Amino acid sequence: MRTYQITAKQLILLALATAIFASGAVLMYDRFGADLLGRLVGAKNDKAAVETATGIEGLTDPSVATDEKNNQEVYAAASPGVVHITSTVLVEDWFNAYQKEGSGSGSILDKEGRILTNYHVIQDAEKLEVKLSNNKTYEAKVLGADPDNDLAVIQISAPANELSVVPFGASKNLFVGQKVLAIGNPFGLDRTLTTGIISGLSRPIRSEMTQRLIEGAIQTDAAINPGNSGGPLLNSRGQLIGINTMIYSPSGGSVGIGFAVPVETAIRVINDIKQYGRVRKARPGVNFIPLANLGERFVRAVDIPVNEGLMVVEVQSGSAAERAGIKGATQAVRYGRYQIPIGGDIIVAMDGQKIASRDDYDRVLNNKNVGESVRVEVIRDGRRLTLPLTLDEGPRFSRSRM
Repeated sequence: MRTYQITAKQLILLALATAIFASGAVLMYDRFGADLLGRLVGAKNDKAAVETATGIEGLTDPSVATDEKNNQEVYAAASPGVVHITSTVLVEDWFNAYQKEGSGSGSILDKEGRILTNYHVIQDAEKLEVKLSNNKTYEAKVLGADPDNDLAVIQISAPANELSVVPFGASKNLFVGQKVLAIGNPFGLDRTLTTGIISGLSRPIRSEMTQRLIEGAIQTDAAINPGNSGGPLLNSRGQLIGINTMIYSPSGGSVGIGFAVPVETAIRVINDIKQYGRVRKARPGVNFIPLANLGERFVRAVDIPVNEGLMVVEVQSGSAAERAGIKGATQAVRYGRYQIPIGGDIIVAMDGQKIASRDDYDRVLNNKNVGESVRVEVIRDGRRLTLPLTLDEGPRFSRSRM
């Protein structure tokens, strides 16, 4: 075995290098160590708390914070970005017209004063007012809306230093049992915090305005009441994961069954409004009747070869469907008190997915953008055809007067 001998000179140099390294380590720890260690274990020192108290960066790691501490920090970080929206609507009856006020909540999106809320909060409003956390009130205008998903973006002209932005999270990896927090203005009580868990995912809810399916709704038992609409549903890191939209309640108050539109849906709506000033809908341009609505007796009576599908009654002129060669009704038959157009194509699948109802149709199109293609399978004269179709923008939504 070889052995190594260290000379006295080498020992002195080694001791000197060790001393220099130790001194440097002490200095580094004095300057950065406490904060670094705090970050590693999820704590924060007083200096960090002061500097980041208004931002999500200042939150203690939820995995090491007590529940009470997390609630306190999320509220402190997010509540300044939650606004109180008051809408004034003109109501007419047989005798006169009068103004009626409603209220809701919203989340500040950016320093330009854009605010995300529910469409039903601002629907038909003659006047909109937004109150910030500093109790200052500003008049708002509607930038765009998506009634199908019950979302709208409004804007105020306020100094940037008065606007606290609610940061976006993600709703794709949520799980049942996950903690959530809701901030809003129930019954006009400003910036109220409630907490709960995610009770269910991908719940089938419908827009009250259009009856269209809202995809991927989040169910929560966090208390949501009238006035919470449009406010943020937050995760334990203070990030917006949903927009509180509706409740199931025989009594009208919270019974622990609330629903939020997922943030990914909101992001698509916001981006469209920012870029185009409206929400673009990818639509083929057909009007149809689901065969299920007519019943098997009618299907047999007019000799339709399938029991499920969407019977095309009209193809809009100049639409993507017309260019793809989809055919509308060629005649009409009387069925009870109604004239039913028949003879058109029957849509039975889109991109390989079975189509038996409007919900099936919407599910496919909700994941498509204007300009994308879809393969439409139809039954025509007893034969199955596949028609490639490039989607156009559907009819524009006419926003309320402002």
